Amino acid sequence: MAASSAGNFYQDFDLIWGDHRAKILSGGSLLTLSLDQASGSGFQSKRQYLFGRFDMQLKLVAGNSAGTVTAYYLSSEGPNRDEIDFEFLGNLSGDPYIVHTNVYTQGKADREQQFYLWFDPTKDFHTYSFLWNPQRIIFLVDNIPIRVFNNGEPYGVPFPKRQPMKLYSSLWNADQWATKGGLVKTDWSKAPFTAFYRNFKANACVWSKGSSSCANNKNNAWQTQGLDANSRRRLRWVQKYFMIYNYCSDLKRFPGGRPRECRRSRF
Repeated sequence: MAASSAGNFYQDFDLIWGDHRAKILSGGSLLTLSLDQASGSGFQSKRQYLFGRFDMQLKLVAGNSAGTVTAYYLSSEGPNRDEIDFEFLGNLSGDPYIVHTNVYTQGKADREQQFYLWFDPTKDFHTYSFLWNPQRIIFLVDNIPIRVFNNGEPYGVPFPKRQPMKLYSSLWNADQWATKGGLVKTDWSKAPFTAFYRNFKANACVWSKGSSSCANNKNNAWQTQGLDANSRRRLRWVQKYFMIYNYCSDLKRFPGGRPRECRRSRF
């Protein structure tokens, strides 16, 4: 079954932890997650998906958010899970958030890229998107691509395409590593910390009873979508001016040679 939902949080998501810290408001059009010294909070989609385009508008924790992480990701279940991650690492007031991205395949990660943003993500809502099809994964911010992970199976690089995933988000304390490598701790006098969500859209293939199907119509252009010339220019702009870490360039981390997908990487 193909899903094209335009986001009522009551219909699309379950609040899975954090008790009253996770709330659905405004008739289902707004969701908030909060973190205090006792607990964080989180939610997950009711449906599982195998490929799709997923958009969510987030407004991140404002003020001194050091030590906090707002995670927004797709994940399968089990130890050999596939996962596609946005993680927003909080910072001291006035310092920029770090956007941490990662791709897990069959339980293996270590594919981190990190970015600053070209705006303050706490002042207003911005759209964060995953486009996941059999050829590639594209991470987008306000429809601007910031990262592409291509299907490298012909070169021996596993690609997440066999395990259905749910969409998750959580707000939690990670002050042992999140801000300046753990040097800056969470200031609990500023709690509760709150992130806001609205306008979830999924144009995706729903996994049900062991199978997935998608309707072939104009709304499913994402099934074969790549980057056009304008998108490639935007990607180069982001990676030139806003990327702050790329595992493919971390030669100390891989003394035996860069991972295979880095040697084959093309946009």
